[in-house]
Amino acid sequence: MRVPLSSLTLSFSIDNRKLGESIILLASLLFSAYKLTRYPTPNIPILANQNTHTWLAIELQILSAISFIYIIWTHSKLSNHRNTTPTNHRPIVSVSSLPLRPDSPRLQDSIRRPSFAIWSKSDFGYIWMSVPKNYRDCRDDGILTGLLLGPLIAASLLFSSIKQISFGADTLPAGWVIEVPVVLQNSQSTVLSANAALLSRYSLVDLSTFCSTILLFHVCASWWVEGRMSKDGNVFEGERASVPRSEGRRSWYYILFALGTSVMMILLKIILALYHIKLWNYLNIFEAVVASFFYQFTLYVGLRLAHRGFTLGELGLTCFGGTALCLEFLNITIARIWPVTTPYIRTYRLPTPLLIFQIALIVGSFLTGFLLSPFLVLSRNNAQRPVHRLRFPQEKERNRRYYALGFYLGTILIVALLIGLWTRWCLGNRSPWLWVIFRIVEGKKKWTRPALLSYWALLGIISVAGWNRQLARSRRFRPRNSASAAEAMSALNSADTLTSASPADTTTNHTSSLAPSSSGPLGMTFPTSFPNMPNLPNGANMSNVATELLDAADKRVPTLGLNARRKFFHGLAVVMFVPGIAVDPAFTHLSFSAAFALFTFAEYIRYFAIYPFGASLHLFMNEFLDHRDGGTAILSHFYLLTGCAGSVWLEGPSQLLQFTGILTLGLGDAAASIVGRRLGIHKWSPTTSKTLEGSLAFGILVYMAALLLRLTGYVEPFSSVRYLTAVAIAAVLEALSDQNDNLTLPLYMWSVLVTAEV
Repeated sequence: MRVPLSSLTLSFSIDNRKLGESIILLASLLFSAYKLTRYPTPNIPILANQNTHTWLAIELQILSAISFIYIIWTHSKLSNHRNTTPTNHRPIVSVSSLPLRPDSPRLQDSIRRPSFAIWSKSDFGYIWMSVPKNYRDCRDDGILTGLLLGPLIAASLLFSSIKQISFGADTLPAGWVIEVPVVLQNSQSTVLSANAALLSRYSLVDLSTFCSTILLFHVCASWWVEGRMSKDGNVFEGERASVPRSEGRRSWYYILFALGTSVMMILLKIILALYHIKLWNYLNIFEAVVASFFYQFTLYVGLRLAHRGFTLGELGLTCFGGTALCLEFLNITIARIWPVTTPYIRTYRLPTPLLIFQIALIVGSFLTGFLLSPFLVLSRNNAQRPVHRLRFPQEKERNRRYYALGFYLGTILIVALLIGLWTRWCLGNRSPWLWVIFRIVEGKKKWTRPALLSYWALLGIISVAGWNRQLARSRRFRPRNSASAAEAMSALNSADTLTSASPADTTTNHTSSLAPSSSGPLGMTFPTSFPNMPNLPNGANMSNVATELLDAADKRVPTLGLNARRKFFHGLAVVMFVPGIAVDPAFTHLSFSAAFALFTFAEYIRYFAIYPFGASLHLFMNEFLDHRDGGTAILSHFYLLTGCAGSVWLEGPSQLLQFTGILTLGLGDAAASIVGRRLGIHKWSPTTSKTLEGSLAFGILVYMAALLLRLTGYVEPFSSVRYLTAVAIAAVLEALSDQNDNLTLPLYMWSVLVTAEV
């Protein structure tokens, strides 16, 4: 459209898929803000004479309005219609189309390129001092996911607490068998556990909008500096004009910017309080300081360690969750140190032993990796050194064992002493090890928890053993069907070191070799071949007769494609976790936390090539990767676990909510993928492979599963109309969003179900 009284033309263009995703997220957050205003402020002395819900609604509405303006700004362009032609995007730094950045190299059959190979990145946002090659290949940056999904989850948690107090529901979630939440017996005031959770979740909403403001400030500052620094208006692949090539200079610039941003945010909060503007009213100064520094620290570390593993939206959401967990850890510790002067424990979930163990397991696993990073880096660098360049080749294997021994012994010491003592202290001087043992064997049905553990262990062992056999067959036949079979097998059998390669070499080798490598953090590389892999067949040592017999037997058993391999684990999640949530959701909560910590240590061992399991873990995980796993860290299993566990970790007030993650990912997402690939005809958008048939399968299967759980008595009665509406919206979001739906979709659907009062 032309601007009146001028020769300027305002053009606006956005992909239908991204427009639909933006509308869903914005409308959901605005609906949550509206629902908050429908309930009066609970009658709690601390909240007396405060129009709390109105201010929180205003806070969410302001964030929604700013996000809407950002979307309009990044997809619009002012130009002189006499001298320019219309464009599809408003680039601060203009590009027409750029090819996909090379994925982190994998065996060729493990990578499935999406049907869309080229898209414009002109409207992408970036964290300060970051460049396109730091992020996962994606059609959009997912900025609204990072800005709005965190506040939506926080508002839903708050809404569940408000309803709980309004209707006088039990403090613990439905079906939970666990100790009652801790209440501080303060001489000044005693706050009930339900009221403490409510007050803490007021601050969680403030924390979410606070972090979203920091993220938006990073993106806007990066846009502004790039616009001033870019001379020719072009962005070359993987680089930006405003970001120096030197990693040291980038780090220093980021540190200075993070310090300035933190000071600005803290001053802004103080000014709002001085003028009695009750935005961020329940976020105290200590939490504001910790959140501003820690959130920006996790943004930087996430980009560096999980190189090309996140989009901007996934990074923002993950870092917000990490910041909330960090504040829960600090607030529990403070309440134990100064119980008299602390009015209540400011945790966003109920302060039961489950929360203490979750913090010990998840925070402790990351802390262990940080403290033992010298052993990890040395192990990685040692594995990368070619044997022929060493003066004493035997030192390589010896050092490899020493570094592994240091890591394992250090892990035992940190877990037994540092993490174990903190957990014991928070449990009131009770041994955490004995507490877990008693939790397994105690209760009315003493067989339930040992049976669950045996059931999970049996399924896990059978699955891993079966897939090892299946993947061995797949590897045996893959080189035979390749044009370069002899060269590929020779490369795999002769690889006894992890080779290094420059980014340029990586790009070239990615299309011509089965064992390339890519650049990672700290100058390390990410190869696909590990030394002395015993589970790869060696054709030179295998007789022709044995080979023919094995081939004849294995040809009768079909191998599965990549999508079937990945969706197998979605189905496995249903089989494993539905019984656990139905029988003992509290124990399943603890088991999810232990599984997350186990996955973290497994990723340490895989990426840093820790002896003796690093190569086999890498080889196993390599067979389940798609185009979303293009980074140095493999995050798919973390996303799947978090999506299934999130509905339990968030401690929803009903049993139906606890099954949300399992039903969404294990049934809905798997059905959408399988039906869409086999029967899908009508695509949602020309730029996506998602189909209407797949979305219908998603909605129907999730609703039928929920109805079956209701008929069997495992969930309480619910509104079918509201549940179907929520499932339909989630199905559309799954079809339109290009973010990792294993992470975002269950959390979104849980929030919608809570807000809609299903």
